[in-house]
Amino acid sequence: MLALGDFNELEVARAVDFGLYLSSDDGDLLIPGKYVPEGTQIGDVLRVFVYRDSEDRLIATTLEPLVRVNEFAALTVRDVSSVGAFLEWGLEKDLFLPYSNQWRDLRPGQRVTVFVYLDETTDRIVATAKWDRYLSEDPFPGQTGDAVQLFVASETDMGYSVIVNGTHQGLLYYNEVFRPLRLGDTPTGYVRQIRPDGKLDISLQKLGYDEALDAADTLLDALRKGNGTLPLGDKSEPDDIYRRLGMSKKVFKKALGALYKQGLVQLLPEQTRLVEGK
Repeated sequence: MLALGDFNELEVARAVDFGLYLSSDDGDLLIPGKYVPEGTQIGDVLRVFVYRDSEDRLIATTLEPLVRVNEFAALTVRDVSSVGAFLEWGLEKDLFLPYSNQWRDLRPGQRVTVFVYLDETTDRIVATAKWDRYLSEDPFPGQTGDAVQLFVASETDMGYSVIVNGTHQGLLYYNEVFRPLRLGDTPTGYVRQIRPDGKLDISLQKLGYDEALDAADTLLDALRKGNGTLPLGDKSEPDDIYRRLGMSKKVFKKALGALYKQGLVQLLPEQTRLVEGK
């Protein structure tokens, strides 16, 4: 059967003036001529994305969508109507986000995190902004300190709601964020705490001693690239530290302390120097 909302490998059955027909167990479907790779012949197998066009017909394309069925994505609203919003997802026909699947009214140009699924009643690909309903209810299989892949899903009063490893919900507190984030960003994070409700507290930096070691390596590398001198010290502003090193002032001070104890650096209020010969 065709995988609607995903890629399929289908054989070219016949040619028409306006494209090619591809064979499948669900019947032949059209790939318009503008999407046919040059040199394609009858009998060739094409990798195509299958969805429904504006007239609700199954159609194939070689375009790469921004999201497939059963995936999360942050998409831009192209238009809104009384029945819902229409999202840009890299194809000619916009992705429909029904009004009933929204938490709040949306406006054109706004980005929104959605989960994409195949509606069983209509057999259409639709999006929902109520993405948290599609996360796992099973206990998180990892432990504190684990490195995890994050998807920045929304901004809250306390920080950013993130999807962890594509399955669980986590919270990245504002005081753990030292660089700009936007919906859809996918940074690496670290599990700071697994809460009783199953949700996760997340950090963008390694925890404890590992965090200090990692930051010390970054600082040492920056010193060597700067010919042994870095215009940052204990009195430097947090924004300056982050802009140059991508770490918080707290972590920077831990790294300074670690290098100083090893006799690798000389500390000045607004400058750090690598000890000669190190």
